[in-house]
Amino acid sequence: MTVTIDLGGQVALITGAGAGIGRSIAHWLAGAGAHVVIVDGRGERVDAVAAEIGDAGGTATARCADLRDDTAHDRIVTDVVDQHGRLDIAVNNVGMLPAGRRTQPFLDYGPEDWRDIVDQNLTLAALGARAQAGAMVAGGRGGTLLFVSSGETTRPSPTNAIYAAAKAALNHLVTSLAVELGPAGVRVFAIAPGTTATEQVVAALDEEYLDAVAASTPLRRRVEPDELGRLAVFLASDLARCMTGQFLLADAGAFLSRTRPTLPGTA
Repeated sequence: MTVTIDLGGQVALITGAGAGIGRSIAHWLAGAGAHVVIVDGRGERVDAVAAEIGDAGGTATARCADLRDDTAHDRIVTDVVDQHGRLDIAVNNVGMLPAGRRTQPFLDYGPEDWRDIVDQNLTLAALGARAQAGAMVAGGRGGTLLFVSSGETTRPSPTNAIYAAAKAALNHLVTSLAVELGPAGVRVFAIAPGTTATEQVVAALDEEYLDAVAASTPLRRRVEPDELGRLAVFLASDLARCMTGQFLLADAGAFLSRTRPTLPGTA
């Protein structure tokens, strides 16, 4: 028996796909045959990723959009369905800490910090999913909704509490949507990476800390963006057709660790 994954004929939408985890997921979905629609707030980044995918033999559409605009999600999904006739896979990858700051003590967060972090990591994903799932249900073929969560939701997260709380709420949204959308054939998942060696992470954290993260995991290694792309392809494929509502940790076993590295400057 030969096992292959073929997403040919399917259309995938990936937000935050201009770099890092989103970029890797877009490459892997395209490599499996899906046409990918790459959404990011920076036009030069989506154009570059679309060109990379084209050079590798895949097909991609670049879309620059500010997803903080409440109407952007509906517009993007409508355009995708109008242009391609369907939406089969959606990856809600947008989510980050406020620009220019990694973490800080809980008592130092103000109301605007709270709203910013929750909006970026929960509200934008929920608004995206509403538009995406609506198109999948209307299309009558079902589909796959993926959310990028975080391994921070599996343990206390000092100096990162609001981010972890927003991602934990995202995990609960996944289970609720799986029950609600399952009868229409829409499967829902959260992918929860550990510390992932994206360009941004490597640039923001010193090598000593990244080595400590790797040493603290049972597998003694970092997570690579490429590995999350592989997981997304599996979940979107028929190989996972009996699965839904799952929270899948991809953290090299970090959730099992009894030790936790301290972020530089937070000790």
